[in-house]
Amino acid sequence: MKFYTVDVKNITCDIPASNFSDDALNSLADMIIESGGIIRPLVLKTTGLETYAVIDGYFEYYAAVRAREKKPRQCEMVNAFVISPKSEDEIFKQVAAFRGLDFDERSEIKTSIKTNHSESISKNNEFNLLEKQINDLRSELAQERQKLYETLKLIESQIPKQITPLDAFNSLSLLELTFRLRSAGFTDKKAIQVAEGVEKERKNKNFESLKDVLTRVKIASGKKQIKGISSDKMVDIVDSWTRLLFI
Repeated sequence: MKFYTVDVKNITCDIPASNFSDDALNSLADMIIESGGIIRPLVLKTTGLETYAVIDGYFEYYAAVRAREKKPRQCEMVNAFVISPKSEDEIFKQVAAFRGLDFDERSEIKTSIKTNHSESISKNNEFNLLEKQINDLRSELAQERQKLYETLKLIESQIPKQITPLDAFNSLSLLELTFRLRSAGFTDKKAIQVAEGVEKERKNKNFESLKDVLTRVKIASGKKQIKGISSDKMVDIVDSWTRLLFI
Protein backbone atom coordinates (compact mmCIF):
# COMPACT_ATOMS: atom_id res chain seq x y z
CA MET A 1 0.00 0.00 0.00
CA LYS A 2 1.47 3.33 -1.09
CA PHE A 3 0.52 6.95 -0.51
CA TYR A 4 -0.32 9.05 -3.59
CA THR A 5 -2.13 12.18 -4.64
CA VAL A 6 -4.79 11.15 -7.17
CA ASP A 7 -6.93 13.18 -9.55
CA VAL A 8 -10.50 13.12 -8.18
CA LYS A 9 -11.97 12.69 -11.67
CA ASN A 10 -10.10 9.38 -12.05
CA ILE A 11 -11.90 7.82 -9.06
CA THR A 12 -15.23 5.96 -9.08
CA CYS A 13 -17.39 4.78 -6.20
CA ASP A 14 -20.05 2.06 -6.05
CA ILE A 15 -21.77 3.67 -3.04
CA PRO A 16 -24.22 6.42 -4.16
CA ALA A 17 -23.77 9.97 -2.90
CA SER A 18 -27.42 9.96 -1.84
CA ASN A 19 -26.39 7.80 1.13
CA PHE A 20 -24.93 10.91 2.75
CA SER A 21 -26.41 14.17 3.97
CA ASP A 22 -26.04 16.97 1.41
CA ASP A 23 -25.40 19.50 4.19
CA ALA A 24 -22.70 17.30 5.71
CA LEU A 25 -20.98 16.89 2.33
CA ASN A 26 -21.06 20.65 1.75
CA SER A 27 -19.69 21.31 5.22
CA LEU A 28 -16.75 18.91 4.78
CA ALA A 29 -16.15 20.22 1.23
CA ASP A 30 -15.77 23.74 2.63
CA MET A 31 -13.33 22.45 5.25
CA ILE A 32 -11.31 20.70 2.54
CA ILE A 33 -11.12 23.94 0.54
CA GLU A 34 -10.11 25.95 3.59
CA SER A 35 -7.42 23.52 4.78
CA GLY A 36 -6.12 22.57 1.34
CA GLY A 37 -7.00 18.86 1.42
CA ILE A 38 -8.52 16.00 3.40
CA ILE A 39 -6.65 14.85 6.49
CA ARG A 40 -7.93 11.28 6.21
CA PRO A 41 -6.74 9.74 2.92
CA LEU A 42 -9.04 7.59 0.82
CA VAL A 43 -8.27 3.90 0.40
CA LEU A 44 -8.38 2.99 -3.30
CA LYS A 45 -7.81 0.01 -5.54
CA THR A 46 -6.55 0.20 -9.11
CA THR A 47 -9.16 -0.48 -11.81
CA GLY A 48 -7.15 0.49 -14.87
CA LEU A 49 -4.43 2.82 -16.11
CA GLU A 50 -4.60 5.72 -13.64
CA THR A 51 -8.19 4.86 -12.68
CA TYR A 52 -9.29 3.83 -9.19
CA ALA A 53 -12.28 2.71 -7.13
CA VAL A 54 -13.00 3.64 -3.51
CA ILE A 55 -12.60 0.86 -0.96
CA ASP A 56 -12.89 3.04 2.11
CA GLY A 57 -13.61 6.73 2.69
CA TYR A 58 -16.84 7.06 0.70
CA PHE A 59 -18.01 10.13 2.59
CA GLU A 60 -14.61 11.81 2.22
CA TYR A 61 -14.60 10.96 -1.49
CA TYR A 62 -17.95 12.62 -2.18
CA ALA A 63 -16.89 15.64 -0.08
CA ALA A 64 -13.72 15.86 -2.20
CA VAL A 65 -15.89 15.69 -5.35
CA ARG A 66 -18.06 18.50 -3.98
CA ALA A 67 -14.94 20.57 -3.13
CA ARG A 68 -13.66 20.07 -6.68
CA GLU A 69 -16.99 21.27 -8.07
CA LYS A 70 -16.66 24.44 -5.98
CA LYS A 71 -12.92 25.03 -6.57
CA PRO A 72 -11.86 22.99 -9.64
CA ARG A 73 -8.24 24.11 -9.80
CA GLN A 74 -7.60 24.18 -6.05
CA CYS A 75 -9.19 20.81 -5.26
CA GLU A 76 -8.23 18.75 -8.30
CA MET A 77 -6.16 16.19 -6.35
CA VAL A 78 -6.90 14.10 -3.26
CA ASN A 79 -4.68 12.14 -0.85
CA ALA A 80 -5.09 8.37 -1.04
CA PHE A 81 -3.58 5.03 -0.15
CA VAL A 82 -3.57 2.82 -3.26
CA ILE A 83 -3.41 -0.92 -2.59
CA SER A 84 -1.71 -3.44 -4.81
CA PRO A 85 -3.74 -6.36 -6.24
CA LYS A 86 -1.79 -8.94 -4.23
CA SER A 87 -2.79 -7.33 -0.91
CA GLU A 88 -6.38 -6.56 -1.88
CA ASP A 89 -7.98 -9.38 0.16
CA GLU A 90 -6.09 -8.43 3.33
CA ILE A 91 -6.99 -4.76 2.96
CA PHE A 92 -10.67 -5.62 2.40
CA LYS A 93 -10.66 -7.57 5.66
CA GLN A 94 -9.07 -4.67 7.51
CA VAL A 95 -11.56 -2.18 6.04
CA ALA A 96 -14.44 -4.45 7.03
CA ALA A 97 -13.07 -4.58 10.57
CA PHE A 98 -12.81 -0.79 10.74
CA ARG A 99 -16.35 -0.36 9.49
CA GLY A 100 -17.65 -2.79 12.09
CA LEU A 101 -15.92 -0.93 14.87
CA ASP A 102 -17.34 2.37 13.60
CA PHE A 103 -20.87 1.22 14.39
CA ASP A 104 -22.14 -1.79 16.39
CA GLU A 105 -18.88 -3.49 17.28
CA ARG A 106 -17.95 -1.00 19.97
CA SER A 107 -21.23 -1.42 21.83
CA GLU A 108 -20.85 -5.20 21.54
CA ILE A 109 -17.40 -4.97 23.09
CA LYS A 110 -18.83 -2.99 26.00
CA THR A 111 -21.55 -5.60 26.52
CA SER A 112 -19.11 -8.49 26.34
CA ILE A 113 -16.95 -6.85 29.03
CA LYS A 114 -19.85 -7.17 31.42
CA THR A 115 -20.87 -10.72 30.45
CA ASN A 116 -17.71 -12.51 29.41
CA HIS A 117 -14.34 -11.47 30.79
CA SER A 118 -12.20 -13.62 28.54
CA GLU A 119 -14.05 -12.53 25.37
CA SER A 120 -13.70 -8.87 26.34
CA ILE A 121 -9.93 -9.23 26.66
CA SER A 122 -9.74 -10.71 23.19
CA LYS A 123 -11.88 -7.99 21.65
CA ASN A 124 -9.96 -5.25 23.50
CA ASN A 125 -6.71 -6.64 22.16
CA GLU A 126 -8.17 -6.63 18.66
CA PHE A 127 -9.36 -3.07 19.10
CA ASN A 128 -5.94 -1.95 20.40
CA LEU A 129 -4.27 -3.56 17.39
CA LEU A 130 -6.60 -1.77 14.99
CA GLU A 131 -6.10 1.50 16.85
CA LYS A 132 -2.34 1.07 16.54
CA GLN A 133 -2.68 0.49 12.79
CA ILE A 134 -4.73 3.68 12.49
CA ASN A 135 -2.11 5.64 14.42
CA ASP A 136 0.64 4.17 12.24
CA LEU A 137 -1.23 5.28 9.11
CA ARG A 138 -1.70 8.75 10.56
CA SER A 139 1.99 8.94 11.40
CA GLU A 140 2.92 7.83 7.89
CA LEU A 141 0.62 10.48 6.42
CA ALA A 142 2.09 13.18 8.69
CA GLN A 143 5.61 12.25 7.57
CA GLU A 144 4.60 12.39 3.90
CA ARG A 145 2.93 15.78 4.41
CA GLN A 146 6.08 17.08 6.16
CA LYS A 147 8.28 15.87 3.30
CA LEU A 148 5.98 17.57 0.80
CA TYR A 149 6.04 20.79 2.83
CA GLU A 150 9.84 20.77 3.03
CA THR A 151 10.11 20.11 -0.72
CA LEU A 152 7.78 23.01 -1.51
CA LYS A 153 9.71 25.33 0.81
CA LEU A 154 12.98 24.31 -0.89
CA ILE A 155 11.51 25.00 -4.33
CA GLU A 156 10.11 28.31 -3.13
CA SER A 157 13.49 29.37 -1.73
CA GLN A 158 15.10 28.76 -5.11
CA ILE A 159 12.64 30.93 -7.05
CA PRO A 160 13.97 34.46 -7.56
CA LYS A 161 11.88 37.17 -5.95
CA GLN A 162 9.58 38.68 -8.55
CA ILE A 163 10.28 42.40 -8.16
CA THR A 164 11.13 45.22 -10.55
CA PRO A 165 14.75 46.40 -11.00
CA LEU A 166 14.03 49.61 -9.04
CA ASP A 167 12.46 47.66 -6.18
CA ALA A 168 15.48 45.35 -6.22
CA PHE A 169 17.85 48.28 -5.70
CA ASN A 170 15.68 49.56 -2.85
CA SER A 171 14.91 46.33 -0.98
CA LEU A 172 17.19 43.36 -1.69
CA SER A 173 19.77 42.34 0.89
CA LEU A 174 23.45 42.94 0.18
CA LEU A 175 23.94 39.26 -0.67
CA GLU A 176 20.92 39.06 -2.99
CA LEU A 177 21.85 42.29 -4.72
CA THR A 178 25.42 41.08 -5.27
CA PHE A 179 24.13 37.85 -6.80
CA ARG A 180 21.83 39.71 -9.19
CA LEU A 181 24.58 42.11 -10.24
CA ARG A 182 26.79 39.12 -11.04
CA SER A 183 23.96 37.65 -13.13
CA ALA A 184 23.96 40.90 -15.14
CA GLY A 185 27.65 40.52 -16.03
CA PHE A 186 29.49 42.29 -13.20
CA THR A 187 32.71 40.75 -11.88
CA ASP A 188 32.63 39.46 -8.30
CA LYS A 189 34.66 42.41 -7.05
CA LYS A 190 32.65 45.08 -8.82
CA ALA A 191 29.32 43.45 -7.92
CA ILE A 192 30.28 43.69 -4.24
CA GLN A 193 31.45 47.31 -4.61
CA VAL A 194 28.27 48.38 -6.40
CA ALA A 195 26.02 46.52 -3.92
CA GLU A 196 27.78 48.23 -1.02
CA GLY A 197 27.38 51.60 -2.76
CA VAL A 198 23.67 50.94 -3.30
CA GLU A 199 23.19 49.96 0.34
CA LYS A 200 25.01 53.08 1.56
CA GLU A 201 22.88 55.43 -0.56
CA ARG A 202 19.50 53.87 0.12
CA LYS A 203 20.06 54.11 3.90
CA ASN A 204 19.78 57.86 3.45
CA LYS A 205 16.96 57.80 0.91
CA ASN A 206 15.33 55.24 -1.38
CA PHE A 207 16.06 55.54 -5.07
CA GLU A 208 13.24 57.24 -6.98
CA SER A 209 14.22 55.97 -10.44
CA LEU A 210 16.91 53.99 -12.24
CA LYS A 211 18.39 57.32 -13.32
CA ASP A 212 18.64 58.20 -9.63
CA VAL A 213 20.61 54.96 -9.12
CA LEU A 214 23.02 55.91 -11.92
CA THR A 215 23.58 59.34 -10.43
CA ARG A 216 24.03 58.44 -6.77
CA VAL A 217 25.83 55.07 -6.68
CA LYS A 218 29.62 55.56 -6.59
CA ILE A 219 32.54 53.16 -6.13
CA ALA A 220 36.18 53.74 -5.31
CA SER A 221 38.75 53.76 -8.14
CA GLY A 222 42.09 54.49 -6.54
CA LYS A 223 41.56 57.72 -4.60
CA LYS A 224 38.64 58.78 -6.77
CA GLN A 225 34.92 58.04 -6.61
CA ILE A 226 33.47 57.07 -9.97
CA LYS A 227 30.06 55.96 -11.23
CA GLY A 228 29.31 52.45 -10.10
CA ILE A 229 26.96 51.68 -12.98
CA SER A 230 27.21 53.04 -16.51
CA SER A 231 24.17 53.69 -18.67
CA ASP A 232 25.01 50.72 -20.90
CA LYS A 233 25.41 48.47 -17.89
CA MET A 234 22.04 49.60 -16.53
CA VAL A 235 20.47 48.41 -19.80
CA ASP A 236 22.05 44.98 -19.19
CA ILE A 237 20.73 44.99 -15.61
CA VAL A 238 17.18 45.86 -16.67
CA ASP A 239 17.24 43.19 -19.38
CA SER A 240 18.64 40.50 -17.07
CA TRP A 241 16.48 41.28 -14.03
CA THR A 242 13.29 41.73 -16.03
CA ARG A 243 13.69 38.22 -17.42
CA LEU A 244 13.71 36.93 -13.82
CA LEU A 245 10.15 38.24 -13.45
CA PHE A 246 8.92 35.67 -15.97
CA ILE A 247 10.78 32.58 -14.76
